[in-house]
Amino acid sequence: MTDMPGGRPAKCVRVLLAEDQGMTRGALALLLGMEPDIEVVAQVAAGDEVVNAALRSRPDVALLDIELPGRSGLDAAADLREEVSDCRVLILTTCGRPGYLRRAMEAGAAGYLVKDGPVEELAAAIRRVLIGETVVDPALAAAALDAGPSPLTGPERDVLNASVDGATVADIAAELRLSESVVRDYLSSAIGKTGTRNRMEAVREARQQGWL
Repeated sequence: MTDMPGGRPAKCVRVLLAEDQGMTRGALALLLGMEPDIEVVAQVAAGDEVVNAALRSRPDVALLDIELPGRSGLDAAADLREEVSDCRVLILTTCGRPGYLRRAMEAGAAGYLVKDGPVEELAAAIRRVLIGETVVDPALAAAALDAGPSPLTGPERDVLNASVDGATVADIAAELRLSESVVRDYLSSAIGKTGTRNRMEAVREARQQGWL
């Protein structure tokens, strides 16, 4: 690889950062930018900005947090798989929950790391996913194997997600274009599977487990 003036290789790994905390995003961009073979080409603060930014900047790797406004990092990972399929996705988050890891892999992510590691480890992970490897935090991978898959079906997750902010059964039915009786059935099933007493407890438990 031929160096450019200033010591940076002619071909750098192009990285998109999606992180809603401005200070964290800036620090990551600064630290990654100090790596000689990594260039941060785009930064966004919301999940629904990821695809457009990727289409403009054509990153090699997208570094996504999970908890983003607009669309979650998991949703954004699935969007990238459809719209910018040559971009590899690496999830970097504080959400070290086995359920999130499983969902990230299902969404097409090539890696999943928690935010307590050194930047050298993150830079190495970016290089590894670029060449086709899968990189997962070892402790989280072991926990995911122990935890098993989510018991919730897709429709059950949908009705729990739609239950946030006090939505009524009628509201949920209208949003998801389902009958109210079907919504009640899904909610009852989700409550039973999470071992909770009501849908708000079910939402909290499912989030805690990383199933939502």
